[in-house]
Amino acid sequence: MSWTVKLAASAAVALASVALAQEAPDDTAPVATPFNSTTGLRLPSNPELFGTTLPTEVRATAIVNGTVITQTDIDQRLALLAIANGGKIPADQMQTLRQQVLRNLIDETLQIQAAKGEDIKVSAADIDKTVARVAGNVKQTPEQMADYLKGNGSSIRSIRRQIEGEIAWQRLQRAKVENGVSVGDDEVKAVIDKMNASKGTEEYRVGEIYLAATPGNEAQVAENAAKILAALKQGGSFVGYARQYSEASTSAVGGDLGWVRPEQLPAPIAAAVRTLKPGSVSDPIPVPGGVSIIALQDTRKILTADARNAVLSLKQVSMSFPKGITREQAEPTVQKFAAAVANIGGCGGADKLAADFKGEVVQSDGVKLRDLPAALQEMMLPMQVGQATRPFGSIDEGVRTLVICGRDEVDPTAPTFDQVYSQLNEARVNLRARRYLRDLRRDAVIDFR
Repeated sequence: MSWTVKLAASAAVALASVALAQEAPDDTAPVATPFNSTTGLRLPSNPELFGTTLPTEVRATAIVNGTVITQTDIDQRLALLAIANGGKIPADQMQTLRQQVLRNLIDETLQIQAAKGEDIKVSAADIDKTVARVAGNVKQTPEQMADYLKGNGSSIRSIRRQIEGEIAWQRLQRAKVENGVSVGDDEVKAVIDKMNASKGTEEYRVGEIYLAATPGNEAQVAENAAKILAALKQGGSFVGYARQYSEASTSAVGGDLGWVRPEQLPAPIAAAVRTLKPGSVSDPIPVPGGVSIIALQDTRKILTADARNAVLSLKQVSMSFPKGITREQAEPTVQKFAAAVANIGGCGGADKLAADFKGEVVQSDGVKLRDLPAALQEMMLPMQVGQATRPFGSIDEGVRTLVICGRDEVDPTAPTFDQVYSQLNEARVNLRARRYLRDLRRDAVIDFR
């Protein structure tokens, strides 16, 4: 029974009840005091109302197999996207992104429903753990993050639903998709042999935003891809847009494909990757089943020594300034800090430096030089143990320096059998997951409002 029919049936029952109640009374029956069903509640005759007024109408935007997606769901998810990208969404992109968010919410709903249909449960405790981790990444408690989201037009409910969808889909893939994927030993060996033969050739760290398309909606998908590309070129977060809009299974990790070689990629994407520079994004690329936007994050040469592969042990010394202080007012202190950094006297001097400037020290081991921001990579490539970077940061967020306490150079080796197996397996799971989601869409009953 459709939602509309259910509403009509409920209305019919209500009208029938009213009709029965309005039948003519029996003239022979004694007159009784009218019964008031609220008497036991002892309600005040003139109650004072508290809280905010409820909307007069809550309209569904789509109903997916009986699950309602409201306009509020879309608005809050859009606000979450804006927060992730550090600002407001441009007005000329709002309508396109709103439609894309609706499609994502529909897919998310289908994934949650499919998981429940396979008796795969995502508990509140599972979601709580991820919420706590997300809040911790931005140095907030879950309660503080909930207040922040509410103050910026979103809600903790929206992010919890997104987390539920991601966990449900991952578990569903393990149960229904991964078990049907096999990778042969000969295939793995062939890849390793090819890598050894390719020593010295380049490898790429690639991110992908994939939008599925059919012959009937290719133009609309191309338009959406163009809008997303425009937002990325204006400074939008590739990871944020990949998490929100990509229809590949890698959306949960911000579209990250990891380190790949061109021969591991579909031909159109491989050709595009070879033309990109680190930090750049491709134009939309037609691929089988849809369109991809590719971000090239980094490059390296296969099985070749690279100083950026070094693993560092660091101490970060940071100092902050009172709110409202101007750059001119802070400059003398910054200069003194810079002079002290230049004479820090090795990693052991970090604590004294922090004490002198009422700052703090954070130690971090196992930091890959390659993972640091590009400007810091270039600065730290020639640095030795005991040296500190020039101060960096901002007056608002604090000025800091990194002191190298240890540096281990990594000798490049071919990936292990297990690593190659895992990558091949993931690629096949990704392909089958796309097909599985396509089938869920095809079989769904979706009522757009």
